[in-house]
Amino acid sequence: MSELDRLKEQLVYLRLWLGIVVVAEISLIGWLASAVDTASIRLLALAIATAVLLGFGIFLLHRQIQRRIDEIGKL
Repeated sequence: MSELDRLKEQLVYLRLWLGIVVVAEISLIGWLASAVDTASIRLLALAIATAVLLGFGIFLLHRQIQRRIDEIGKL
């Protein structure tokens, strides 16, 4: 497998995971918006912490994708 094909496959795989994490983040934020009045403080705090971690994961995945795109551009 050539280096270009390997980088393209990595890019596709990272984009798949980025999509999954974004959907999870959107779902969690939607749940937070609808359950803010009824959920316990502990559950809300856990959901907010998870949303922050998912946001950080989105940022890291984006950086990885950008690196792969840059590597493909150098080939």
